[in-house]
Amino acid sequence: MSTPHEQDYRRIAAGGATRFIAGTQIEIVRDVRLVEPPRFAVFDFDGTLSLIREGWQDVMVPLLVEVLRETGTDESDAELTAIVRQFVAELTGKQTIYQMMRLAEEVRARGGTSAEPVVYKHEYHERLMRRIGDRREALRTGAVEPEGMLVPGSIELLTALADRGVELFLASGTDEAYVREEADLLGLTPFFGPRIYGARDDFRTFSKQMVIERILRENNVGGTRLIGFGDGYVEIENVKSAGGTAVAVASDEPGRSGRPDAWKRERLIGIGADVVVPDFREWERLVGYLWGDL
Repeated sequence: MSTPHEQDYRRIAAGGATRFIAGTQIEIVRDVRLVEPPRFAVFDFDGTLSLIREGWQDVMVPLLVEVLRETGTDESDAELTAIVRQFVAELTGKQTIYQMMRLAEEVRARGGTSAEPVVYKHEYHERLMRRIGDRREALRTGAVEPEGMLVPGSIELLTALADRGVELFLASGTDEAYVREEADLLGLTPFFGPRIYGARDDFRTFSKQMVIERILRENNVGGTRLIGFGDGYVEIENVKSAGGTAVAVASDEPGRSGRPDAWKRERLIGIGADVVVPDFREWERLVGYLWGDL
């Protein structure tokens, strides 16, 4: 098994000319022509299916700026914010701990004494839970229907894949305990069952790559039977490295506009995505294309 360490983003594919399936927002970066239909599908969670944590950057960035301010640096808050936003964006898609590891490096670079990255991660989670606690409670009490906090078309796509015999896996850079709770609140657990995986305090014991390798090894199948869906570069890169088909979800999380987020789109095409969608509203056409029915 290869190392679970998640590599930094690097552009490996040119943008080039793309095309759209007629009358849709489904962008084909490179044509998918599968000899056999997908047997396994791996989904990212936040931003790909769930919108519960939309706006998480507005919690993480101020916390990291606050920690750097405590080093006594003479940099202004505006300067620190720009620095933090840049490396948070660069590391988006990896497990949260990687952003906290970078924070620790930045603290030491300013002459400060850093805490263990996991300490910063726990503080971030505590603050994020305060921000999204109302959303989770609204789902728990039924005040809000899950549809309101799902990427549009998620349930329909999952149902269509399950109906076609695809075994579904969830692999998230968010801590596994939270992923399992929130998948349950959103009504997604029946689709995935026990096949829900997430980050742990010891980041070496989990990665999306490890999940993919296990799927292929235990089922003795090649990567061509695998399809992946995600809005982060890590899962797209991992699926492509395994020989699978990668569908980039360039979701507009705050607006749910049905148009792709330009930053996500460019980033995910650059890491090798085969197809780009803004969400799953056009799930029928997407599934039809992937199965060669169009």
